[in-house]
Amino acid sequence: MSTQMQLGDIAIDVVLKDIKNIHLSVYPPNGRVHVAAPERMSLETIRAFVVMKLGWIKKQQRKLQEQERETPRDFLERESHYLWGQRYLLTIAEADRPPSIELDHNRLVLTVRPGASTSQREAVVEAWYRVQLRQAAMPLIATWEQRMGVTVERLFVQRMKTKWGSCSPASRSIRLNTELAKKPPQCLEYIIVHEMVHLLEPTHNKRFASLMDDFMPHWQFHRDQLNALPVRHEEWAY
Repeated sequence: MSTQMQLGDIAIDVVLKDIKNIHLSVYPPNGRVHVAAPERMSLETIRAFVVMKLGWIKKQQRKLQEQERETPRDFLERESHYLWGQRYLLTIAEADRPPSIELDHNRLVLTVRPGASTSQREAVVEAWYRVQLRQAAMPLIATWEQRMGVTVERLFVQRMKTKWGSCSPASRSIRLNTELAKKPPQCLEYIIVHEMVHLLEPTHNKRFASLMDDFMPHWQFHRDQLNALPVRHEEWAY
C-alpha cells in the first residue's frame, strides 16, 4: 500500500510492505522523503517516527540542494571526464573497428566508428566505466572478505540515480554505482566496506556504526569527501 502524509511543507511518500523495520530515505535532487514501513505499522506510528527525524531530514535536504552537480556531457572533443578523481580531456578518434578507450597522459582517447552518434559515444564510455569499476572492486572485495569473515556472492555494477551502492544480505550481493569510477579510489573502498558491513548488520543502527568504526576508523571522513564531490547531472523522473 502506498500513501502520502504531510508534515508542514514536507511531503512524505509512505509504502507499507512485508519488511521488519522502518526505513527512511531522502532522495536527490530535491530531497524527496520516502518511508518504507512494515505492513502492520499504523500511520500514526509512522508519523511519530518521521517527526522524530525531522531535524535529520531537513539537514539531508539542505545537503542535496547545496551539492554541486556536473554539467551534462556531450562527448565532444576536449570535454572533461574523470577517472579515479583525475581529470582527462576527451579526444575523439574515428576508425572502422570496434570502439575502444585508451588513456594517454591527460587524454581519454575514445575511438568510435565514423559518424557515431552522441548516444553511441556515451554508451562506449559508460561500458568502459563499468569495466574499470569492476576491475578495481574485485580485489578490494576479496581483501575485505578476509578481514570481515563474510562472502560476497555476486557483484553488480550499474548506473544508479539515488545511491552510491546497495547490499542484499539475503542473496549476499552488492551493487555499485558506475559513478564511483570517477571518484578518488578511497571513496570506492569506503562504499565497498559500507555495503559489506551490511552483511553483518542490515540496518544503520549503533551496531552498524560500531562495526564501521572497527573496520575503517576514518570512514566518516571518506563519506563526507564523497558526498562533497559533484554528482552526475541527471534528468530525474519519479
